[in-house]
Amino acid sequence: MQKIVINKCYGGFSISEKALYRLAELKGVTLYKKQEDGEFFPTYWTVPEIPDGIIKDKDWHKASLEDRIISNELCRKSTMGNRPENRADPDLIKVVEELGKDADGKHSKLCVVEVPDGVEWEIEEYDGIEHVAEKHRIWG
Repeated sequence: MQKIVINKCYGGFSISEKALYRLAELKGVTLYKKQEDGEFFPTYWTVPEIPDGIIKDKDWHKASLEDRIISNELCRKSTMGNRPENRADPDLIKVVEELGKDADGKHSKLCVVEVPDGVEWEIEEYDGIEHVAEKHRIWG
């Protein structure tokens, strides 16, 4: 059986700050929380200083498309967020199972579901509530 983390309430998938720090710990990563001026959500950097090449918000629209692409890639490689993409990540599953409700993000109720081995699956959602479905073809 393969385990997958999904959200079971309206709002959307996310993990708590406590869960994010535990996930980073399991991955051997140190997080550096940075709160930029006027930024509502902090950024969790995996490096102590923001790398050269990251474009600041005020300069974003002045930068070339190529520089924005480079900046996005640097940012992706240098940060961890509260919405991990790999829902079958064994470390993420461990965090959710260890922390229980303390792993839930602000508008989340996380759940670990099991899918039989060999099944190609995808996560489907409606208004934030998710379920795992077997992949199939759709036309039209």
